[in-house]
Amino acid sequence: MTLNCIAVDDEPLALGLVSLFIEQTPFLNLTGKYSSAVEALKTLHTETVDLIFLDIQMPDLNGIELARVLDGRAGRKPRIIFTTAYNQFALEGYKVDALDYLLKPFNYEEFLKAANKALAYQQLIIQAEAIPVNAEPREENRYVFLRVEYQLIKINLDDIIYIEGLKDYVKVWLTGKDKALLSLTSLKALEDKLPPRRFMRVHRSFIVSLDKIHSVARNAIQIGGVYIAIGDQYKDTFNNFLNQ
Repeated sequence: MTLNCIAVDDEPLALGLVSLFIEQTPFLNLTGKYSSAVEALKTLHTETVDLIFLDIQMPDLNGIELARVLDGRAGRKPRIIFTTAYNQFALEGYKVDALDYLLKPFNYEEFLKAANKALAYQQLIIQAEAIPVNAEPREENRYVFLRVEYQLIKINLDDIIYIEGLKDYVKVWLTGKDKALLSLTSLKALEDKLPPRRFMRVHRSFIVSLDKIHSVARNAIQIGGVYIAIGDQYKDTFNNFLNQ
């Protein structure tokens, strides 16, 4: 598999280094290099690009702003790896769903690690698109991938106890773990990835694993030592499950 890439940086030396690193990497194909995000955006309207190595601090349109523009477009979006000398932008990069964040000056080993992450992500997307939407998960594929910080973590569905929504984040509680995994995604987005026969949303802020329920009392579910309220709009669906 080869990823079509562009490099965007207003510093000539930095742009040259990233371009060289791309050309040295067998699975990356450099299709363009640009000294401004505005120039890059024109290309992105007409060409298919899988990955952008993108500086943040640039005149006219900065890297974060370009990422937001691309995020609003329909269809498959190119993935972004930010390259910047300013670590204070890390959180903003995470919010626009960047794959990684390379802090200048970085070496080829650090670059290659980020590039391999992009390759792995692209392979996962292709595998997911090959599975019919309504197909039951295969026995060997009963898992989801969850973005935790700047990496994709494989989560076995059998390990999920319950999921808690916190505005723009979710906390996924797993068997054998004292702390939940925190991921920047919505509860609805994660709910859509889970098989409905195994997981159910019982509250606007909670999804539970049905086989982890210990007891049901009044309007609450007990899972281990945790009690989760059943929201009014979810009661009928949950009661139907109980009656079955």
